[in-house]
Amino acid sequence: MKPSMVTIEPNRHFCSDCAVRGSAVCSSLDAAELREFEHLGRRVHFDGSETVFSEEDITASFYNLLEGVMRLYKLLPDGRRQIVGFALPGDFLGMNISGRHNFSADAIGGVTVCQFAKAPFGRFIEDRPHLLRRINELAVRELSQARNHMVLLGRRSADEKVAAFLLGWRERLVSLKERSDTVPLPMSRQDIADYLGLTIETVSRTFTKLERHGVIEIIHGGVSLLDPAKVEALAAA
Repeated sequence: MKPSMVTIEPNRHFCSDCAVRGSAVCSSLDAAELREFEHLGRRVHFDGSETVFSEEDITASFYNLLEGVMRLYKLLPDGRRQIVGFALPGDFLGMNISGRHNFSADAIGGVTVCQFAKAPFGRFIEDRPHLLRRINELAVRELSQARNHMVLLGRRSADEKVAAFLLGWRERLVSLKERSDTVPLPMSRQDIADYLGLTIETVSRTFTKLERHGVIEIIHGGVSLLDPAKVEALAAA
């Protein structure tokens, strides 16, 4: 884990021009509210492997991911890492009940976030029930993803876990671009292993096996689903 050495951009960006506004927390705001809202946030860039926030740190800010992918993880008592999710543009991070972050977040490659100080953000949402509803919608989506991850970690074979991961990741990417049988994988094999509760050797063998059987093709930066129906059958097993 690298210490955070962030780049803070001058606040000359406008919410109305944000590429992820339609899927982000601010999608429920009207034009007048957006003009006020954009003064609350600042764009911050993190290089690959830099820490955005750490587990158990006091929550001082919330983050709307604008560009890039982040890994979300917890460290187990024995030092092993359990990845609990991957954040995509439009995801809203940092809001919790305890007042402390319940997982850590690192950048995979470079990421850009819109960072909001906790206190001003809290004051802004107090009399805006439509924004609170949007935050609740995102929280429910996050809970659904967590439940799906629990099922994924259950009694399933490595083939089934990898297939379900590929399909689930492709579905999440659909909201950002058109559906495709080419699935970019910005995360490492070790990241995938730590997400699926497998070893990196098992993940690598499974990818090779699926390619050998003509189910996928391993390409630079991801995989191509040669037999989507077979992948879906494995994921549904």
